[in-house]
This record gives sequence, C-alpha cells and structure tokens, in this order.
Amino acid sequence: MSETRKDTPAMTRTVDTISGNTTQFATAMIGGQLFGLPISRVQDVFMPERLTRVPLAPDDVAGVLNLRGRIVTAIDMRARLGLPKNDDGKPPMAMGVDLRGESYGLLIDSIGEVLTLPDEGRETNPVNLDPRMASFANGVHRLDGQLMVVLDVDKVLEIATQRLAA
Repeated sequence: MSETRKDTPAMTRTVDTISGNTTQFATAMIGGQLFGLPISRVQDVFMPERLTRVPLAPDDVAGVLNLRGRIVTAIDMRARLGLPKNDDGKPPMAMGVDLRGESYGLLIDSIGEVLTLPDEGRETNPVNLDPRMASFANGVHRLDGQLMVVLDVDKVLEIATQRLAA
C-alpha cells in the first residue's frame, strides 16, 4: 500500500483460525454489494481527481488521470458490473491495481476495512450469484449475514485491456 492509505486500528479486523492459511482483503462497496480484493494486488487507495475522458472509450472506462506522475486508466466498476450510476452525490474512491505494467484505478463507491480471512472459508461462486458479478468473481466469503464477493483483478482488467486494444 502507498502512503495515501490511512490505517487505523478500526480498519483492520482479524479472524482467528486454528490452522491453515489466510488472505488479507481490501474491501469495497459497489452498488450495495461488498467486494474484496486481495490486498497483495492493491497498490493505492485514493480519491480520483481531474479525470479526463477518453474519446471513443467503452462506457466502463471512466477516463485517465495522473497519479503521482503515473497515467492511470480509471475503470468504472458500476458500469463494469452493469449497475446504474451512483446518484448519491458522493465522489467515488479508487483502488489502484496493476496488470502487466499498466496502472488502473477501480472506481468504487466506498472503501471498507482490511479483512484477514481463512482460505478454507472461501466458497465457489454460488449458482444464484448475479452472472455479471460471477464473471469477475473468484469465490465468496460469508461474513456475519453478508456475502463478500472476491474480485479477480485479472478478469476485471483483462476485458478492459482487450477493449482498449481493439
């Protein structure tokens, strides 16, 4: 994580396990659904400023921005998941990720906690998971009455890079 992330003790929750491996997830809310990205894939958490639209780009490419000297392609995760635009008036947050040396900012509604979860607690995608989410999911974790969808960063960005190259 970069210096833009503000860690406080309240942001981190650990799940005790008797044995087995764990994975840390940076969590985010998108359209009322909780998502988790493996923290090893998240480079930054930031508030995007001065987003520049890209002519003829797909709807899910919100634009590009300059983040500390790097050009970052902003991916609108609501559009990517087929969800309506956010109309609550709050500016989006972004989670910075990389794929093959390219930098991307995944635009989300809000950032959540960092969760440490047992690997054996991850389940395969349920059959009733929305197909748009399932196509980008790498399993789910059931948490206190809420389902956390584990985003597969490669799947999210792979289609975006194919569209940009077309």
